[in-house]
Amino acid sequence: MNQNSSSRFTPILLALCLVAGILIGTFYANHFSGNRLNIINTNSNKVNDLLRIIDDQYVDTVNMTDLVEKAMPRILAELDPHSAYTTAKETEAAMESLKGSFSGIGVSFTKQNDTARIISVIKGGPSEKVGLLAGDRIVNVDGKDITGKDITAEDCMKLMKGKKASKVKLGIRRTGEKETLYYTITRGDIPVHSIEATYMLTPETGYVKIKSFSETTYPELLVSLAELNQKGFKNLVIDLRDNTGGIMQTAIQMANIFLPKNRLILYTEGRKFPREEYKSDGRGAFPNLPLTVLVNEGSASASEIFAGAIQDNDRGTIIGRRTYGKGLVQQPIEFRDGSMIRLTIARYYTPSGRCIQKPYVKGHGEEYENDLMERYERGEFFSQDSIKQKGPQFKTRLGRTVYGSGGIMPDIFVPEDTADITSYYKEAWISGLIHQYAFNFADSHRPELNEIDTNEELVRYLDQQNVVRKFADFAQQRGLRKRNLMLYKSRKLFRRSLYASIINNVKETEQFYEFVNSDDPAVERAIKVLEEGKAFPEAPQKTVTSQ
Repeated sequence: MNQNSSSRFTPILLALCLVAGILIGTFYANHFSGNRLNIINTNSNKVNDLLRIIDDQYVDTVNMTDLVEKAMPRILAELDPHSAYTTAKETEAAMESLKGSFSGIGVSFTKQNDTARIISVIKGGPSEKVGLLAGDRIVNVDGKDITGKDITAEDCMKLMKGKKASKVKLGIRRTGEKETLYYTITRGDIPVHSIEATYMLTPETGYVKIKSFSETTYPELLVSLAELNQKGFKNLVIDLRDNTGGIMQTAIQMANIFLPKNRLILYTEGRKFPREEYKSDGRGAFPNLPLTVLVNEGSASASEIFAGAIQDNDRGTIIGRRTYGKGLVQQPIEFRDGSMIRLTIARYYTPSGRCIQKPYVKGHGEEYENDLMERYERGEFFSQDSIKQKGPQFKTRLGRTVYGSGGIMPDIFVPEDTADITSYYKEAWISGLIHQYAFNFADSHRPELNEIDTNEELVRYLDQQNVVRKFADFAQQRGLRKRNLMLYKSRKLFRRSLYASIINNVKETEQFYEFVNSDDPAVERAIKVLEEGKAFPEAPQKTVTSQ
């Protein structure tokens, strides 16, 4: 009986011993093998496991959300310089500029002397409808005082932005009014225009300044061209200087306006994305219009797509300095919390087959970002001979030589003018004193300036006010010692910068560009090329050898 009972319980005892052995083994494995938790030699996600371990066992309490937010950009930085992560707030701000509108009150302002001062009121916007004026001081928003150094311009913007149709109450101090004025404004859609200026440079040459490539840039350009067409333009200058890009499809649409049918605009290709070509459809309204395109080291991405398509198809003349050199295609991938990664999935190639992405070393983003400074120090901004074209050679449609791997090299190089620059001017510019004085002057002379219409009249008025000399006194009172010899040498630069900034504070952006372009070397060269009928590049002459 006892023997039979013992035989029956033997399997149960063995099972219990096996379970106990497993538990003991697991215990010692966890405590004496570095808490590996099956990370190695398994298909589990090591990053998730690492975060779980930190959350579960780290000595101090860790804000895991904050840790992830900081880790994401560092991971993507190991891939290439343009794969990036943005938080929900950063993503929202970036998408506003690409979509071409945001919800707000419709003013442009700056924080000067601890107070938010309105620079301009957008026409047709909510603020104009209730009577806000340029020069008004915003002293409180919904009862919250926004004066003082502790309140930044960004803080003010957050308070004034809001959902469409929501209301905000502003307290306004206005010159000539003793009491604070109060305005209740209903927020609405505020357009963000990517074309800053459209006007006639000469009786036959139109000019369009494009600052970005957004969802609205293509229709904006069509409107600009229709406006110039009514004025009888026969030539065109498109200014893409300091245009950092935007939406690739917008650049393709814009190039299509100027190209004959079935011309390659660009193609993209990546490891997981087969070659995809984008060609002109022949519906563009200006396939034969003489065209010049202005670029510089600040022209990137979509700007380079457009310039490359024009250059490789020998459709127009590119003028200025070598572009930035961004030839990587990013795909936006949004997370549920509104944050986003922009992952590089392909490279884009101009019609000749060149990828204009400048070289980079993975994980060395700082060196990549310093490339423009290195170009400057090499003298590339001032001499074409300083430009090192190390990339492979390609041929345009007519057989002209162009280079890959490092931006779009213009057909005509225009150096940066540094003849009048002195250390005194540099210090005045970098310190922000030029902009500060210009704003103060514009603000205190706004009624008189508003009565003046043309730039010629404005220049005469500003000359009579001795603006340059008064600026030097203003700057000295704020710690920038006056240096008369340097002031004399850089007088032309000071005059141009101060007048431009004042005009920008009291007039439309278009009038600002009319002033700065009036003596701009690149614009002058573009006009000359167009007037001489040399906008369309010619095929290189073949060398004839005698036998």
